[in-house]
Amino acid sequence: MTDAVAQSRGRAVGRSGGLIGIGVLVSGGGTNLQAILDACARGEIPGRVVVVASIIAKAYALVRARLAGVPAVVLAPRSFPDRQTYDARLAEVLQAHDVDLICLAGFLRILTAAFVDRFRGRIMNIHPALLPAFGGVGMYGPHVHETVLASGAKISGCTVHFVDETPDGGPIILQAAVPVQDDDSVESLAARIAEQEHHLYPEAIRLFAGGRLQMNGKRVRITRDAADLVPS
Repeated sequence: MTDAVAQSRGRAVGRSGGLIGIGVLVSGGGTNLQAILDACARGEIPGRVVVVASIIAKAYALVRARLAGVPAVVLAPRSFPDRQTYDARLAEVLQAHDVDLICLAGFLRILTAAFVDRFRGRIMNIHPALLPAFGGVGMYGPHVHETVLASGAKISGCTVHFVDETPDGGPIILQAAVPVQDDDSVESLAARIAEQEHHLYPEAIRLFAGGRLQMNGKRVRITRDAADLVPS
């Protein structure tokens, strides 16, 4: 895996030049996985998905991986004595496939602090709300949208963030806002947010692959592309 580079102003993460290896962790249908696969195929992300790991054997995301020719692995939590052993095996799988970036895409499991520390700055997650609102333990999938609607919030959206030891609490990379309509249901709001997710996640990965993300504590700075630096 590519080590993060220390800089005087924060910490640059990602790599500039070459293709990155992406490992995607899933639990369900894998629509965000598909968005990442498609973006790689179109050349929008300078990288490729090299392995997909699921906690559920029947997750349709595994079918998507196999159709794309990507190795798919099932790591069922009940097969391991504790979280530490599980995460150690997960790390072995990712390293065996030369993963540079780990993307959580509906991965319904909290990673241990040791795992997060081992891959700090190289784990991303996408959340279907505008963090720090409507995040944390128990806030996933339909539960998020139910809570948003019950709160009377007028704006929701999605967030891509780096993963730290706090559920949904890591440094925010990108966000997209989605208005909440008066007649929204959980399903209609979720569908509109999912559309944004499928654009936002590949964009965050593209920025990582280009070495354009710089972490400074809880803040992530997006550096300018070299193409934007042509003297006027």
